[in-house]
Amino acid sequence: MNERIENIISILDDKKAENIQLFDMKDTDYFVNEVIIATTLGQKHGLALLDYLKKGLKGSESYLEIEPSDEWSVVDLGDVLIHLMTPEYRAKYNIEDFLSKRDEENND
Repeated sequence: MNERIENIISILDDKKAENIQLFDMKDTDYFVNEVIIATTLGQKHGLALLDYLKKGLKGSESYLEIEPSDEWSVVDLGDVLIHLMTPEYRAKYNIEDFLSKRDEENND
């Protein structure tokens, strides 16, 4: 794992994000190289995690897009996509399953 990804995961872990998962999408046709998904402790925690990421990555990352929401925030760093989701939204949308299937399709 490269230093950038380790830094992002470290910030999320230090600020109590749960079930942090990294998906390496480099060998797929997905539009980014890596996807990080983390579960928040609730709506306010999700927005706080977004703020912590912005502060912790300031100067080292450029953001293409940040879509903040109480339930599901997305940070697009160009080659890395970060999803911060409440437990309810994470269970409802099950992005892990989608990404895993995408990876399997490309490895067949």
